[in-house]
Amino acid sequence: MKSSAQARRVHKRIVVSHHDTIPIRGDRRASRIGLLGGSFNPAHEGHVQIALRALRQLRLDQVWLMVSPGNPLKPSKGMASLAARLASVERLATDRRLIPTDIEASLGTRYAFDTIRALKRRFPRARFVWLMGTDVFAELPRWHRWQAFLRQVPLAVMPRPGSNAAALHGKIAGRLSRCRLPVGKIRQLPDKTPPVWAFLPGPQNGISATALRRAGHTESLFRTDRAATRQETRS
Repeated sequence: MKSSAQARRVHKRIVVSHHDTIPIRGDRRASRIGLLGGSFNPAHEGHVQIALRALRQLRLDQVWLMVSPGNPLKPSKGMASLAARLASVERLATDRRLIPTDIEASLGTRYAFDTIRALKRRFPRARFVWLMGTDVFAELPRWHRWQAFLRQVPLAVMPRPGSNAAALHGKIAGRLSRCRLPVGKIRQLPDKTPPVWAFLPGPQNGISATALRRAGHTESLFRTDRAATRQETRS
């Protein structure tokens, strides 16, 4: 008879077994793939909602939830281990089309520019779209080689509370106004040649990893927006 500890380990393997693996050496897949990178410290329902909305609105085949080994723009203090953060993504990403991965650690990349170039070399037929919130979009000029990055991959920008107006009507949106795809054409985004970006309208999720950490990762916070996530799944 298995001990309770052994049973828990078996159950954990079953829970995460639905996730596909990504071959680090690449392949010839011709899929439409969204890339949602982040610290995921920890992952929360807002991440899942963004991924599900992108799947639906852009008609993607998959969204890769790329857990960063270390975000150059965030302090390392208070950052959980890569394994712990990846596990938090695996627990929440129950849809088979959501693929948790630490592929950046395998690639040896720290910056988005280097990551997308490496992925395009390894998956030459894939059509990638980089997913981000308006809060991140507003900070693009702080990114390493951000203008070169924009020439590598289409961007899908998602609403985030408190940052939408500043991001969509601020300096960065003004500089990239000629590259913006109208809302009525957002399904074409994965097929467009960059630089190109589009805003994906939808419900705003106010939960944040910072709030979760301050609350001690309480289960009540994880439950806050699960109803909204179920709605995204049904849509």
